[in-house]
Amino acid sequence: MKTFLTRTAALLLSAGLLFWLLQGQHWQGVAARIAQVPPWQIAVAVAAFALTYLLRAGRVYDEFRHLGHVGYFGVLRLTLAHNAAINILPFRSGEAAFPLLLNRWFGVPTARAVAALLWLRLQDAFVVLALAALVWPDLPVWLRALWIAAVALAAWLIPAWARRHPEALPDSGKLANLMGKLRAALAESTRGSGRSWLWTVANWSVKLAAQAWLLAALLNASLATGIAGAMGVELAAILPIQGVAGFGTYEAGGAALMRPHGIALADGLQAALALHLFVIACALAAGGLALALLPGPKNPEAPESTT
Repeated sequence: MKTFLTRTAALLLSAGLLFWLLQGQHWQGVAARIAQVPPWQIAVAVAAFALTYLLRAGRVYDEFRHLGHVGYFGVLRLTLAHNAAINILPFRSGEAAFPLLLNRWFGVPTARAVAALLWLRLQDAFVVLALAALVWPDLPVWLRALWIAAVALAAWLIPAWARRHPEALPDSGKLANLMGKLRAALAESTRGSGRSWLWTVANWSVKLAAQAWLLAALLNASLATGIAGAMGVELAAILPIQGVAGFGTYEAGGAALMRPHGIALADGLQAALALHLFVIACALAAGGLALALLPGPKNPEAPESTT
């Protein structure tokens, strides 16, 4: 029932955006905003997104390179295919591509692959939440500091729990055993968390800068306005309810955080939609090129382990 309600809400959010677009001249407004951006600025944004893909692949490769048969370009192929799936499949179902491909291409056990995805997404969320404290409008300094401290504490507690929580006993039940396996896999994922934090911060710094740059160009606004919008679209991605392929929530999040900067809601929605289309186009182009041109895994016949 909960899944049904969540998916219904997602469909309604996306349908609401579509209804809004069909009213008046909103589609034409989106096209006009894209057309006004100089090609060189779009090229800079494309190059920045390409760099984020390389950084994300570096973060995953750093976690699994000890296996020996895991090469950087194989991981890059995986992360680009995963990124494309996330951007086009509904209800975040594209996330399943990450553990599935890790298992099939590199023989990474399912529990280990799921834990790696969980830690990857947690790090993404923590970085975005910490940065959001810096740009959220009208917050006193003490509350920003408290917000960042709370995020840092949560980011420390999860790996600490994973490494120190006692192992599940063999006779402790199926659920406890499953949690024990996931805990052990998460402990392994977080073992090199110092380096993974550097990869994650570098990735998000470039990604948010690229999105802010493009939003500012789409709106003829300041970079500060673009940063607020970029944070808005990424914070919307953390919400438990997502529009189909992110449509609806993505645009609303960006427009909402640009309102305090004097950007009208309709203008913010148009610019955020243009950015969303750009992100999807980059993801699909990179994913297609990766599957066509990059080498497959070194160990394509890896057994499909599930433990």
